[in-house]
Amino acid sequence: MMRISNVSKLLLLSVCFTMSLLIVRFVYSHTWDYRFYGWNTFLAAIPYLVSTQLVKLYRFRMPAILLLAVWLLFFPNAPYIITDLLHYEERPPVPFWYDIILVVSAAWNGLILGLVSLMNVETFLARHLRPFWVHFCVIASLFLCGYGIYFGRFLRFNSWTVFTDPAMVVYTSAHHVLLPKQYSKLWVFTLLFGVLLGIIYYTLKILALDHVRRGARK
Repeated sequence: MMRISNVSKLLLLSVCFTMSLLIVRFVYSHTWDYRFYGWNTFLAAIPYLVSTQLVKLYRFRMPAILLLAVWLLFFPNAPYIITDLLHYEERPPVPFWYDIILVVSAAWNGLILGLVSLMNVETFLARHLRPFWVHFCVIASLFLCGYGIYFGRFLRFNSWTVFTDPAMVVYTSAHHVLLPKQYSKLWVFTLLFGVLLGIIYYTLKILALDHVRRGARK
């Protein structure tokens, strides 16, 4: 019988809460407003689910490499939901405060699913790499995530575009790297979003570590 961790149970509870709010909204308003949260939350769950399989592996072989590649490809889909806050507006007959709870809870789901998946990836990497390279990979992942979010939000690329139109992805990224001054908005967004995710990520880690240490002293 498959055991579900306490973290997975809490994440599932959080997602179910948001989906319940969404369903109630559909029924009450007779509209499909904010229906994109269903699909976006599904995409946000993929990196977490992949990371739970990765952390079970103890050898850095091809299965682990493939899981890491899939994780990195879908990782930006999780924090991406934060940018869906742009779609918030008062939409009667649903009270504005109800929609605020809905969009904030959805943003939280994306953020926490992504960051917990990164914690799993860091746990796996720590078994095989020196601490410096583990931190380097974590920080690089956060900034690549910011870059990926810009791709999705402003350029309207999807994770699977890497497979459906790889030439376009390479061409676009090459322009960004070779002509950085022409894409200052992209790089500022990438930097700021990466820093934001890094602050939240390491805050959560330090809080968890501090809690464990306090518990050990008692």
